[in-house]
Amino acid sequence: MAGSSRKLSLGYSETRAGTSRPDVKQALPLHPHPPQKIKCTGPGPDSYTALTAVCSTSSMLFAWALFPALLGLADSCCFVVPRSEWKALPSECSKGLKKPVRYVVISHTAGSFCSSPDSCEQQARNVQLYQMKQLGWCDVAYNFLIGEDGHVYEGRGWTIKGDHTGPIWNPMSIGITFMGDYSHRVPAKRALRAALNLLKCGVSEGFLRSNYEVKGHRDVQSTLSPGDQLYEIIQSWDHYRE
Repeated sequence: MAGSSRKLSLGYSETRAGTSRPDVKQALPLHPHPPQKIKCTGPGPDSYTALTAVCSTSSMLFAWALFPALLGLADSCCFVVPRSEWKALPSECSKGLKKPVRYVVISHTAGSFCSSPDSCEQQARNVQLYQMKQLGWCDVAYNFLIGEDGHVYEGRGWTIKGDHTGPIWNPMSIGITFMGDYSHRVPAKRALRAALNLLKCGVSEGFLRSNYEVKGHRDVQSTLSPGDQLYEIIQSWDHYRE
């Protein structure tokens, strides 16, 4: 939506190890106002101080896709869009996951696609509303949702058990869903990169085992999810195990 804004990390003033990195706010100006310091913390105990600037939604797709790779944020959990930003309903879930988790289950929602921050936030709200109000679940079913805007949307997160794959697999897996129907088309490359970066993050933060296994939803339940096209792609991932 025109005029709306989102904060974007432009550079480090301090890394997790306490060493400085080059500041890029002058080389990559996006806004006339000076950057502000914020505290950016992932799910783990480590954190860093980031420099931020505000940019319009029209440039967010490019910026969010470019800067994590440019600045080394790809292995950080700070690129996950928090529940508060996509205006999630409060969670009523309480059952936790024992970490590090061994399995990751990839699914699709088999619903509408989204390709912009605004539309993906709305789609995440739609999925959550249906699963809470119509199905009676305590929250959106998935631990994370992937949009074709290249963003990862926080669902139940790394520490809360999902409702994505049935009673056997839910307590021992992280559920990641791609928002859309991938029976006849492949996800955008930026969405696939976002999912793979999320998995790296999970390992680096201690939420996933280093030898974690990726499963397709259809590998562990009788379903067409995650769609033929997405399923073919995840079978080529290093950690995929049938």
